[in-house]
Amino acid sequence: MNKPVKRLWISSVTDHAIRDGFKKLKPGNKYISLYDAAVARSEADWYVGLNATRALTTKFNAQLSAGRVQTPTLAMIAEREKMIREFKPKSFYGIEAKTGQGLTFVWQDGKNNQRMFSKERADDLLEKLKDKPVHITRVDRQLKKQHAPQLYDLTSLQQDANRIFNFSGKKTLSVMQNLYERHKVLTYPRTDSRVLTTDIVPTLKERLQACRVDQYAQVAGKLLNKKFILPKSVVNNAQVSDHHAIIPTEQPVLLDDLSNDERKIYDLVITRFFAVLSDPHEFEHVTAEALIGNEIFVATEKVVKKLGWKELQVKGSQQQADAQHIGKLSEGDRFTNVKLVQTRGETKPPSRFTEGTLLQAMENPVRYMEEDEKHLLKTIQQSGGLGTVATRADIIDKLFSSMSMEMKGKHIFITGKGRQLLDLVPEGLRSPALTAEWEQKLSLIEQGKLKKSVFIKEMKEYAREVVQEIKQSDATYKHDNITGTKCPKCDKLMLEIDNRHGKMLVCQDRSCGHKRNIFKRTNARCPICKKKLELHGQGEGQTFRCRCGHTEKLSSFNKRRAREKKHNVSRKEVNRYLKKQDDEFTNNPFAEALKNFKK
Repeated sequence: MNKPVKRLWISSVTDHAIRDGFKKLKPGNKYISLYDAAVARSEADWYVGLNATRALTTKFNAQLSAGRVQTPTLAMIAEREKMIREFKPKSFYGIEAKTGQGLTFVWQDGKNNQRMFSKERADDLLEKLKDKPVHITRVDRQLKKQHAPQLYDLTSLQQDANRIFNFSGKKTLSVMQNLYERHKVLTYPRTDSRVLTTDIVPTLKERLQACRVDQYAQVAGKLLNKKFILPKSVVNNAQVSDHHAIIPTEQPVLLDDLSNDERKIYDLVITRFFAVLSDPHEFEHVTAEALIGNEIFVATEKVVKKLGWKELQVKGSQQQADAQHIGKLSEGDRFTNVKLVQTRGETKPPSRFTEGTLLQAMENPVRYMEEDEKHLLKTIQQSGGLGTVATRADIIDKLFSSMSMEMKGKHIFITGKGRQLLDLVPEGLRSPALTAEWEQKLSLIEQGKLKKSVFIKEMKEYAREVVQEIKQSDATYKHDNITGTKCPKCDKLMLEIDNRHGKMLVCQDRSCGHKRNIFKRTNARCPICKKKLELHGQGEGQTFRCRCGHTEKLSSFNKRRAREKKHNVSRKEVNRYLKKQDDEFTNNPFAEALKNFKK
């Protein structure tokens, strides 16, 4: 039976949003093409990824995984490592002129470069300018406004949470999901938009009122009295794809109900929300240009006129960043007894990826495309890069769990397995260009200009080509984590696997599949140094070990925890107890019985 279908389209799950959404149900046929494109993308990834993974695994007898998104992501990490490895540092030089009045001027050439890569030129210039005075030729003053950074989408929130709190992308998404679904205090997390639509603007004060608590009360109160005139960087219907940026809902927040991690993510979103609604940061940018001989020297200064949104970042007393007071200079001023100093530095290689910067690279992988793929630049930018905001964290997690890359400190390194995998995978799967080509066709499906069945037929054919190329490969795969321990079942040497959960031995023959734990990483804390303990061994002989040297049998650990639990009460238990007391007091049976008693 064909019945009319209407779609509920909401960005938060508060009662108000749901009721409002049901009043504005959208016709289902409006989204059929969008649905077809989404299904086509999912099926294509399944056909190509699954078949390529099975072909690699069976051909080389190793657990190897490939896909349209994960393989180019791994290739970006390999390319970054190659750039770092091949990087050759260069020394550069500069000249600073320091006056007796505490002013510092920096040499620059006609193209505003302040670096020289020739030591001889720097030495000659220093000698040539020695004992010459400084003549001020120009003092330029410009009033500037700086607006707050845009609101968060999921990727930018994951980047900041990784940089500030060292959260993984997957953890940030999980915490955001709780704040959205369970607490209902933030809007839909899986969004790639950093702006709002015009229909959200009338609700802003209601949202401010909802988060007007504790440390947010003062700022929220000020903003409630403000008339909002928001630029296009904040409100722009054309830049919202499916859901607007992440902002607070109209649901009042109870901060005590949030976990520590939830408080951190909530604070990031609320602080950014306040910043966007605040006045712009205003300052005067002063540039003084001077001549020493015939060489140009400049000094700059930033004079804050109005803190605006940056007031949210100030802790303690506000101090002026620059103390040169260049603004007091005038054209024609002259300084003698100038001290010239030669400065030196060295170019640095590109930094290794963190999880946050890798998410950023996945969003904009243009620099990792080949010259003959540049015609696809616009498409890859419009499509939002590799993967979607909802899948990137899972892709990164999958690359970690498959041991294709590893984390050392905050930085990501490709493993020997990952390098070999890139050599074994067909070239087409290694480039972001494949995503761009797919997105061109998926966009046509969304517009109703291409049938889903035609695209899927092409993808099946491509999957066959990938499998055939892998089957015909003459390459070999060598395990780089093989040990001297033999498998008790098939007598083959075992592999040592180290992942986020711990370390284990796995038989190299997949058909055997024998595994044995070496140790598991736990959340239990050492009673001495409070670091996380590792659980070694199996069965009754399991033992907790710490890097500080502390060891403790599992049975002893359980006894100690049982004793401690008797004396320790969690905050949740305290709140539950207090609530129970309140409930018992308000519903006290004696109060009910005596309420009509008259003296």
